[in-house]
Amino acid sequence: MDFKLRKIHDWLWEMPAQGEMKVPGRIYGDEEIIKMLREEVDRGTSWNALLQIYNVAALPGIVKYSLAMSDVHPGYGFPIGGVGAFDLDKGVISVAGVGFDINCGVRTMTTQLTLADFNEEKKERLANQLFRDIPAGVGSEGEIKLNLAQIDEVLTKGAEFVLGRGYGTAEDLEYIEERGQVENCRPQNVSLKAKQRQFRQIGTLGAGNHYLEVQSVAEIYDQTVASVFGFNQDQIILSIHCGSRALGHQIGTDYLKVLEAASRKYKIPIRERELVCAPFKSPEGVQYFTAVNCGINCAFANRQALAHLVRLAFNSALGVKPETIKTFYEIGHNNVKVEVHEVDGQPKKLLIHRKGSTRAFGPGRPEVPEKYRLIGQPVIIGGTMGTHSYILHGTKQGMIETWGSACHGAGRQMSRLQAAKRWRADDLVRELKTRGIIIRGKSKAGLSEEAPGAYKDVDKVVEVMHQAGVIKKVIKMRPLIVIKG
Repeated sequence: MDFKLRKIHDWLWEMPAQGEMKVPGRIYGDEEIIKMLREEVDRGTSWNALLQIYNVAALPGIVKYSLAMSDVHPGYGFPIGGVGAFDLDKGVISVAGVGFDINCGVRTMTTQLTLADFNEEKKERLANQLFRDIPAGVGSEGEIKLNLAQIDEVLTKGAEFVLGRGYGTAEDLEYIEERGQVENCRPQNVSLKAKQRQFRQIGTLGAGNHYLEVQSVAEIYDQTVASVFGFNQDQIILSIHCGSRALGHQIGTDYLKVLEAASRKYKIPIRERELVCAPFKSPEGVQYFTAVNCGINCAFANRQALAHLVRLAFNSALGVKPETIKTFYEIGHNNVKVEVHEVDGQPKKLLIHRKGSTRAFGPGRPEVPEKYRLIGQPVIIGGTMGTHSYILHGTKQGMIETWGSACHGAGRQMSRLQAAKRWRADDLVRELKTRGIIIRGKSKAGLSEEAPGAYKDVDKVVEVMHQAGVIKKVIKMRPLIVIKG
């Protein structure tokens, strides 16, 4: 299929509306990223990101564009790095636009340490402590054990539930997206199986691309913003990347069936199985939306518990006082939310799907913590073990072009199976050690699948969004310690 891509400028491309598309597609990328997307199509595979951008553009009620960020690659239904805005009355809600790891996201925390305080012996000691204290890997269990009534509390209260158990400080909530709790959640719309799978998983890192990373500030691009954000050169910070664990995955699995039936009921043509959907205001749409909100709160609770465990580990290994480790910001990247955006010059409520895409609101939005509001929302973009991560901020231009959205990471360029065949875990660990990066992983297979070479160049991916004006770079972080499931 010829998608007829045309360059708008060096960092943005458009797929004109054609065939069943109701709106054009837009892709943030440079020549190399677009070449990779075209090569996927040329290989004849039906599982490619350009086709998925086309398919999303064909959904009922989509507004303005089917968007893809610079980390775009094929997902289930929506591409990962995909964004779609839908009219509340005419539009749909789709499992594919959220993903199975609901509200997977990143919390970044600051310390008062610098590289000068952090010799190799201390790095090894901290790495070992974190590896012991942070439950990670498939089937890992946390120390918070819940019953059915308590899991329902988690699904409604989010981070506040865990805070009430003594995990963290009230100040944490100020710097979490939605203050760690979304409304309009109905635990009765989450299956018993999903809840049971989460009874022992609050405060666990999980596996796959999830990680805990201790980092240093390697480069500052905007000193003024960095000062407001509280960053200094060589400062030691840390990032936690995880989501709603088994509960979120089960919600996605359960609602594939519900929305598949809804697609038939409302006669919505479906071009890929995971794109099953329902009108947002239909009973099925409301049911799924309120279940997703429960998953969002579960992820907030999970990261709040992990942040507490990280503080304790720093204290045990290095004597760092827990209260000196502050939450900088936490943001999710697998969500669907009702937000107000400008359409044709007028404010309008829209349903925004962000699949593997992070919210990146510009300056002045009330959702952004007051401390950062004049600058814009902090945007956290993780690399891979062995590569840089970034903190940026949202812009007014991003609000206009992408509904305040940006990429969330590097984006895969190779499947997990291909990566596992190409790299051996022991070789990766040794090679990264020579670069001053300590890796601790629960699974050798998991390390191989997450090899840095399996991903796009995060520096280039971030540069595209920065040059396009959607987000602006503030600092770059270098990994020192990486804990993987």
